This record gives sequence, C-alpha cells and structure tokens, in this order.
Amino acid sequence: MAYNRIPESIIEEVLRHHDIVDTVGKYVHLSKHGKYMKGLCPFHSEKSPSFTVTPEKQIFYCYGCGIGGHSIKFMEEIEGYSFPEAVRIMAEEAGIPVTWAGATDNHGSAEHRERDKLIEAHELTAKLYNYLLKNTTHGQPALEYLRSRGVTDKQIDQFMIGYAPPQWDTLVRFLEKKQFDPEQMEKGGLFIAKGDGSGYLDRFRDRIMFPIWSREGKVIAFAGRTLGDSQPKYLNSPETVLFNKSGILYNFHQSKTLMRKNRRVVLFEGYMDVIKSWSAGVHNGVASMGTSLTEEHATILQRHADEAIICYDGDNAGQAAVLKTIPLLERAGLKVQVAMLPKGMDPDEYITANGKHLFMKEIIEHPVSVTKFKLLYARKNHILLEEEGRKNYSLEAVGIIARLESPTEREFYLKQLSREVDISLESLKQDCFKHWQQLQKMKPQRDNNDNSWNNGRNENRRPSSMPPMLPAYQVAERRLLARMLQDAETASTVHDKLGEAFNVEDHAALAAYLYAFYAQGNDPNVSRFIASLQDDRLERATASILMMDDDFPFDEHLLEDYIKEIVKVPKFREIEQKKEEMVRAERSGDMLLAAQIASEIIALERKLKGQQE
Repeated sequence: MAYNRIPESIIEEVLRHHDIVDTVGKYVHLSKHGKYMKGLCPFHSEKSPSFTVTPEKQIFYCYGCGIGGHSIKFMEEIEGYSFPEAVRIMAEEAGIPVTWAGATDNHGSAEHRERDKLIEAHELTAKLYNYLLKNTTHGQPALEYLRSRGVTDKQIDQFMIGYAPPQWDTLVRFLEKKQFDPEQMEKGGLFIAKGDGSGYLDRFRDRIMFPIWSREGKVIAFAGRTLGDSQPKYLNSPETVLFNKSGILYNFHQSKTLMRKNRRVVLFEGYMDVIKSWSAGVHNGVASMGTSLTEEHATILQRHADEAIICYDGDNAGQAAVLKTIPLLERAGLKVQVAMLPKGMDPDEYITANGKHLFMKEIIEHPVSVTKFKLLYARKNHILLEEEGRKNYSLEAVGIIARLESPTEREFYLKQLSREVDISLESLKQDCFKHWQQLQKMKPQRDNNDNSWNNGRNENRRPSSMPPMLPAYQVAERRLLARMLQDAETASTVHDKLGEAFNVEDHAALAAYLYAFYAQGNDPNVSRFIASLQDDRLERATASILMMDDDFPFDEHLLEDYIKEIVKVPKFREIEQKKEEMVRAERSGDMLLAAQIASEIIALERKLKGQQE
C-alpha cells in the first residue's frame, strides 16, 4: 500500500528521519507529562492542553477535535499539504532523494511535471527580471525609484525585486529559447495570448516586479508595480494551478520561522510595507495579495501564531480595512492588536520619514487593543467640542465597551471615557449595563457560548465535558485493536477466531488492514501502519485507539472474554429484532405468529447463554 505510488520504503524513511516530537515541536510548545508530551492544539482554540504526543508510538492525537496520526499527517494538517506534497517536502529536508514522482502513474506524473515546469519558469523569470533591474539601462529608472524609496541593494536581492522592460516579448523570447511551451506559460500566467491567435505577449511590461513565493519558498506568481501613472498601479498574476491569492500571504516563507518562535505575526497591506519593515527588524511580517484578508489566510496564521498585530495604512481606507480584518482574526482564535500610524501615513512612509528605530519603538512595540482602536475610530466621526457630538460619541463608545466580557475591562474603559467626555462614571455604567443585558439576550443559548469558537473543522465538536461511556463491546473492540496494533501474534489469533466480525464499521476496516499489513511480512510499527491506511477517518480512529492507556492487563483469558463480548452483539440485535416482530404480530392479532416468534427468541437466548458460559 502506498500513496500515489510513493514507495513504502520512502514513507518509512521519512517517518524515521522526522521524529514526531521534533516535527510537532516546531509549531507547538510541548511539555512532558509522564510518557506523553502535551500542548495546546494548533488546529482549534483551547485554554487547557488536550493535544498529546506519544514519542514511543510516534503519533499525535487531540482529544478536543479528534485529529491524530503520524508526523507526515501532522505536516499535512498544519501546512495544508497533500500527502504526496508532505512526503516530498519532508524527504527533501531529510536529504532523501526524490526520485519516485511519476515513475508509475502517468496521470499524476503529467500534473506533477506541469507544476514543476511552471515553477522552474517562474524561478527563471524572477532571476531575469532581477538581472534586468540591476544591470541594464532599461532597468535604471526603476532602480533609482527603489533607492529613492529607501530600498537597499541587499533588500532588492533578498526579495528578488526585478524589472519587466516595456518591450512586448522579452520574456516570451527568453522562455521559448529555453524550450518552455508557450501555451503552458500562458496557463501559468506569464504570457497573454494575442487576440488574433498569432502568438503570445509578456503579461508584465514596464513594471517593478515583486516575486510571490509559496510557503516552501518557490516563486509561483508576480506582482508588478507601474512606474508611471498607468492603471492598475499593481498588477498581480492571475490565479493558476500554482497561485491562489486567497491562500497565499506575501513573505510567509521568510517570516514563518520567527512567527512560530514568538507566536506573533504582523499584518501589512502592501509589499513595500513588508520589505521596508523587514529592514526595521520586523521579520514576522506578511501581506495579503492585493485583496482583503480571507478566512483561509486567518486559518493559516492561526496555525503559526497566537497573536496578530495589524499595521495597515493610517488613512481612512486603511483603518476601515482594520475593522473588517479584526473579526476574521478573532474568529480564527488569534489575539488581535492594532499598530497605529499617523493619519495618512503607511508603514513605508513612516520608516522613510522617522527611521527604523522609531517605527519599531513607537508603532510595532506599542500596539493598542482592539477596543481602544474601535474607540479611536469612533471618536474621529464626532466633534467632541460640540454637545451633540460628545453625546453621540459617548453612546457609541458605551456600545463598544459593553461587548467586553470582563467587568474589569469594561470599568477600565468607562473610566477613560468618563474623563474624555466629562460624563459621570455612574451614568456611563448604567448605560453600559443596559447594552450588556441586551447583548446577552441576543446570544444563542448554548453551553460555554462565551468561550467557544470553531474554525470550520470542528462545527460538530463535542463539548469538552467527560467523554460518553462506550458500550462494553466497543471497549472490547478498541482494546483488542490496541493490542493487535502492537502485537502481530495477537492479531493472528484474533484473525482466526473473529476475522472481520467487529461490530463497529471502522474497527472492522482497521482489522482488515492490520491482517493485510502483517501478511506482507511487516513487523508492528504503528506510525508506518497509519501511513498505509490512505483514509483520513481510519487514521484518526487508529490514533484515538492508540491513545488508550495501554497499561491494562492482557492475557489469553481476557482476549477470549473480549471476543465473546464482540460476537454476542449480533445475537442480542437479532433477539431485539425478534421482540419487535413479536410485538407487531400481537398488535395485528396474529397470536400464532407471535407464539412462534416467542419460541425463536427463547431458543436464541438459550444459545447465547450457552456461548457465554
């Protein structure tokens, strides 16, 4: 069994090179609890750690959202990779030769080759544009413009900034000479087909070029900024098989290391803001791709950070964008703060005018809370020197403060408001309490409403109370499978005595996979077995079973008891079905049929009792 023809030996080698604690530890702070490691789950919001890593078994499992598996599965979930992508990337990191892609799967190899060819073309294009910026007369105006904006040669190289010349076919001729298929380049967003069908043109012309990278650091698209007054000011690559702007964040590939380390991200609006702020020391800054932040962006950030600082432009449009972005990030479980820039300034302009040191000290290191930002935003819409303006601002501010859950926070901001508008604290408190009561009435009535959120993955997640008691036969099946996963001899015995006659569908499927796994000559290896399943639901079920306390006693007698408990379930179900048939017969007046069914029930009960003795 293998995913997309990836040899099992490769999967096994990848799992051996990537220890589960090291892999998870890059994203989650883990602390030792006996033989387990525990931390806060990166896949859903929680205050008490339910995310558990078992070094001995090389698996992880979250009791809160049910996600579990091996180190490859963790990388799939945390980075949004497909299984083949995760294996390839982890293999490359471990120095394992990536030689299997497309070896036996023609359809898969064609798609894989197309992506690789497009990435190669984008990488070459970035190098070409970078060279033309720095080494040609065509690129000189663009180079002078960048330097006038305070962009250094070092930053130009680090961010691979380039220049697309005004000629119609510079890139077309360059890539055609290197044997790239022009039709494929058009699909990849680098070329535009001529209207008369006679050939292709460069998509980008006379623009400063900013490469856009994938999370792995491969160039997959471009943003081009015009030097003159032509529109649009910024032109992005179209969406392609490589580039999906709703799931890509500019500079994520460089910022994710520090982001994971300090669990904080800084959000900017533009590419230049990210580049200039990097020079100021903000090495965890990202920007969305010329569009508003999406839920997908927020989910990606939540996997790598706990806090987000929004540093958008200080103009009206930028501040309005902050208001839209705040709830997206909060719903994803991030603590949000806002870095306030002077009115009309963007980060790039502030750094140019005031220097890197002041930008870090005054802006990035001293963000305001979301409540403070909302109050400042509301304040600018009212004239506080006028009585009506002061009154209206007070009412709007009280409504903002009333949404805070903490009474201490509410009083803190109400005191500030009282001093600001010269209205008694008691009056503001009364109004605030009325707002708060109204908000409580509007909330859906459900348990833990105030402290819960879902990221789409856990809409039906069970409450974090005690797990439900399982029927005895389900416990027996899980105990048997837990032992079978770690002992081939037990699996062989169960195969002979029970086969696939498990009552839970997933358990029967796992047993069948296990029999096949051992039949192929494999030794017990839970991480490798999970990798062979190719089924997300079964992977989670296996991880859940393996997280059971395996210190329970187990011997031949207990094995027999478990099997008896499992095989009697169909008999019980048959008896219950017969009883329902007997009741229906009695209700219909067919007493002869009812008596016949009663005899069958007695026979079944005697047989079941004999099996139990």
